[in-house]
Amino acid sequence: MPAITPDIAVADTRRWLERAVIGLNLCPFAKAPHVKGQIHYAVCSGGGRAELLAALRAELLALAAADPQARETTLLVVPDQFADFLDFNDFLDDAEALLDELDLQGVLQIAPFHPRFQFAGTEPDDITNATNRSPYPTLHLLREASVDRAVDSFPEAEAIFETNMATLEKLGPEGWAALGVGPSEP
Repeated sequence: MPAITPDIAVADTRRWLERAVIGLNLCPFAKAPHVKGQIHYAVCSGGGRAELLAALRAELLALAAADPQARETTLLVVPDQFADFLDFNDFLDDAEALLDELDLQGVLQIAPFHPRFQFAGTEPDDITNATNRSPYPTLHLLREASVDRAVDSFPEAEAIFETNMATLEKLGPEGWAALGVGPSEP
């Protein structure tokens, strides 16, 4: 099977961001950095865990050093690792340990997205899992200060999760599939 090229991985991720995350308003804070071109896309393909940790280290340091007006956030896409969600979920412990090692806890945070994302206590086919489903395993690197500002400016930010669940339940599996936000064929 041919590998997913970085260009395809980025194009698929942008399509998912535009159609699902922004289009369904799953994250009311995503549109502004997208429109302003402040989202950095990085792809880590080939290699294994060590290479991904090295790429994650580089992207965390680059985001921390970047001017937020130029780079607000980073999506690190991993098209050819972690087909199994539980393996990806286990990797998040390594990612958090790296944040600690770099002394970036409280400065940056990592949000996980995966094609087979599953919240605890849900069934694999529960449509509400789609709030965190992306075309490929993806690590979303965010600035804590940006998250704090967004939450402060959004009345009842804690209701976003419930609103997203209701949106996806109304959309249903057929509606989600019709968005065409899965991976392209290589």
